[in-house]
Amino acid sequence: MNPSKTSRLPEPSADELAHSERLLQHLREHIAARGPMPFSQYMERCLYAPGLGYYSAGKTKFGEAGDFVTAPELGELFPRCVVHVLQPTMAMLGDADFLELGGGSGAFAEAALRAFADSGVLPRRYRILEPSADLRERQRERLAAALPAEMAGRVEWLDRPPEENWRGVLFANEVIDALPTTRFVMRDGEVYEEHVALDGEGRLWRVDRPADVLVSGAVRHVERDLGREFEDGYRSEVLPQLPYWIQAIAGSLEAGLMLFVDYGYVRREFYLPERQDGTLMAHYRHRAHSDPFYLPGLNDLTASVDFTALAEAGNSAGFSVASYLSQAQFLIAAGLQEVFEHAYEQGDEVTRLRLAQQVRKLTLPDQMGERFQAMLFARGIPALPLPAELLAADQAGRL
Repeated sequence: MNPSKTSRLPEPSADELAHSERLLQHLREHIAARGPMPFSQYMERCLYAPGLGYYSAGKTKFGEAGDFVTAPELGELFPRCVVHVLQPTMAMLGDADFLELGGGSGAFAEAALRAFADSGVLPRRYRILEPSADLRERQRERLAAALPAEMAGRVEWLDRPPEENWRGVLFANEVIDALPTTRFVMRDGEVYEEHVALDGEGRLWRVDRPADVLVSGAVRHVERDLGREFEDGYRSEVLPQLPYWIQAIAGSLEAGLMLFVDYGYVRREFYLPERQDGTLMAHYRHRAHSDPFYLPGLNDLTASVDFTALAEAGNSAGFSVASYLSQAQFLIAAGLQEVFEHAYEQGDEVTRLRLAQQVRKLTLPDQMGERFQAMLFARGIPALPLPAELLAADQAGRL
């Protein structure tokens, strides 16, 4: 660990340190017994190890008291714009389901269900695929307290993706960035995979090992698509499992849309020659840093999304890209001005100030507006009832 990377971070409490030490001991035991683990496996355990991982333990994750703020946590503008785009497809399909991947605090579900109710088209079922038992319980409590019983009764939680065929919409906000990522590095023209090992004093450190066929093939595919070879020492991330993941979560969606919103780049921007250490980041109490070994279990670990890879994965699962654009473009095309004005007219001065702050955070280039991207996929729909402005702003040609 490089102290300069983390010296400006807030001090953890004694309980937090003890929690991190328990996860660290779990990691040490596994590495001691089986040898260095791939970074993707390390990230998976740091985020999702039962009772120990970042998302599976009880600490507040979202909002001002947590480590980061997502778009739904800012207020209702983002969810209402999303519903404005998706509602016509839900209405056209009839008796359709809405599936949210990773429900966070439940803020999106609450605002989205209200927006659907206002539009006159409620989903048959609002399903939340949530792997964290702790977050699931928080979502359940929030929605039961905030929504009318008939509306809250439409919500159900899933342990795994639907196996039966269904029609409707799948929505994922800041989900793919949290998929356990593979880290690779080039050495003498060969692909190596980053692993996590122990030094002589039991501390975590990085070692590189020759990549297997799956990882090496994924990196070579990126090189072919870019038309250049990565230089020696170039280190970055790749998600070789992404096509299989998309097929697993959406293979049973026979007719409808998928909407992914996340931070990332098209491939040629993701793998810029000067971005020689990838995009991996850790988030701790609203501070970003680059040491993934600092207090494991207390940090959210993320990597930016290669949206070209996401498009390829969607295509391989039988979906076509309906639109790709920045979050700012998406929200403006989704009627942000109208949604803002309606809320502004009904609010007091404090509410109006918060609404203005929301708009700035969601749309300004140096905030979420350009760093976050939106990608819409479609399957089994003869005509797409999407806003004309959304289709006109499509940037899929950049992929």
